[in-house]
Amino acid sequence: MIANNPTRSHMPHGGSTRRSNELEHPMNVSASINVLRLLANPTLCLPHYTVSTFDQLPVPLSSACSKYGTEKGPDIRAVVLDKDNCFAVPKQNSVYPAYSAKFDELRKAYPDSRLLIVSNSAGTSSDKGYQEADLLERNTGVKVLRHTTKKPGCHAEIMSHFRNAPETGVTASNQVAIVGDRLFTDVLMANMMGSHSVWIKDGVVPDHGLLSRVEKGLSGFLLRRGYAAPNPRSDFE
Repeated sequence: MIANNPTRSHMPHGGSTRRSNELEHPMNVSASINVLRLLANPTLCLPHYTVSTFDQLPVPLSSACSKYGTEKGPDIRAVVLDKDNCFAVPKQNSVYPAYSAKFDELRKAYPDSRLLIVSNSAGTSSDKGYQEADLLERNTGVKVLRHTTKKPGCHAEIMSHFRNAPETGVTASNQVAIVGDRLFTDVLMANMMGSHSVWIKDGVVPDHGLLSRVEKGLSGFLLRRGYAAPNPRSDFE
């Protein structure tokens, strides 16, 4: 399902002259290994729901993923947010101003430990002393996961976080929604762990780099041939 994508009226300061191929994507061993799963099951890169930009997210997210739940709809109890080019300008550790209202809406719908930021920059081994993670937490008021493996391979660490926060009520991975702008990391991880995936298709800064073109080309190819994202299910129960 794809939401309406009106022309964006907001761009980050200096973004109008920023070229999309300037977005940097450091080497990610986890992604390089796990993307091979697509050879056996290419639908793992297909999202359950798509919006153009973060401010178009429906809240609560259960309304977006209703076709993938029970008769009562999916039981989404917690949300995982990517950072770069999802709710923040790449390499910045604060919410992009045009998205602040939506971010606050998510915080109210998923309070405390129910909302978690999982980035492939802040909170990883690339983040020396977790300085970026600390700054991001101060700026957003949301927990940033410290994880040893980058997405899409850190799903066990994500579930461990929720298991250690019983107030979330999360007991299975299909009670979690993953929101991010990358098909081969965020969406792939969500489908690998049996969670709901929400794809931010265009992001804060347009990205027409090679990896982005490959991701969108493959997903478009599969969708035109009638393929769909796998139904969320849990291997963690």
